[in-house]
Amino acid sequence: MSTQQHADIPSEEQRKAEEEKREKRVAQTLGKIRYKIMVMSGKGGVGKSTVAVNLAAILAKDGNYVGMLDADIHGPNIPKMWGVDWKPLQSGDEGIRPVEVLPNVKLISMGLLLPNPDSPVVWRGPLKHTAIKQFLGDVEWGDLDFLIVDLPPGTGDEPLSVAHLIEGMDGSIIVTTPQDVALLDSRKTVNFSRMLKIPLIGIVENMSGLRCPKCGHLIPLFKIGGGKKAAQDLEVPFLGQIPIDPEVVQKSDSGTPYVVAYPDSEVTKVFEDIAKKCKAFVESRDKEGKKDKK
Repeated sequence: MSTQQHADIPSEEQRKAEEEKREKRVAQTLGKIRYKIMVMSGKGGVGKSTVAVNLAAILAKDGNYVGMLDADIHGPNIPKMWGVDWKPLQSGDEGIRPVEVLPNVKLISMGLLLPNPDSPVVWRGPLKHTAIKQFLGDVEWGDLDFLIVDLPPGTGDEPLSVAHLIEGMDGSIIVTTPQDVALLDSRKTVNFSRMLKIPLIGIVENMSGLRCPKCGHLIPLFKIGGGKKAAQDLEVPFLGQIPIDPEVVQKSDSGTPYVVAYPDSEVTKVFEDIAKKCKAFVESRDKEGKKDKK
């Protein structure tokens, strides 16, 4: 190996120095964010990302500055749901600039870094951990009221990395459907949050019945009430039941959050109530923490 090749390989001291710099930047980033919330699910296909996107949109509509961190490294679908898939990222004075998807909503995602939509991310745990750390420390988030972290299903590498990197996580939201299989996995996610001492904001029951467009009767397509019962059994707050509306899927595919397209609908009112409960939860804990410090 030539002298030049040796010079290109960073020494152990250089690697440690770079790691310390990145950790300092992560701490600085988190210091500018008031509330950090992770949105989780025990299994895929329950509408977790849909809940995360619409929650962020409602919080922004209420005047909050919101950041969205898409921590699903292998299936980064959040950019498409905001209508910015494959928009190139740009560098700023202090790092990567997140994409502004609404006037006060910023987004970062692995989906914005892939060369094309069909490119798979074939990474193991350490690389994913490093990527999430860079999403926190190397991105110009600025001052935020909320950081919403959308996680992949389950309790594997990405949720562990986020819980490790974001100290003082303000809470987790567990999304499930009323089906027994989904509820079985959501219970594991609740216990995951408890193991890592992350406050549980509550459980959301998605796809909770279909409202008949002719008679208005609620059809229990995938059952109704399973999420509410699980919340009662596990002694976790229940945040609400989101009924099925085909337009939720249509708007997600077209890149417009449902609550933005249909601000007066029944489903939007449920989302607004969930957002209100989440905000009340983190603000209440914040006040209690300040009292304890005094």
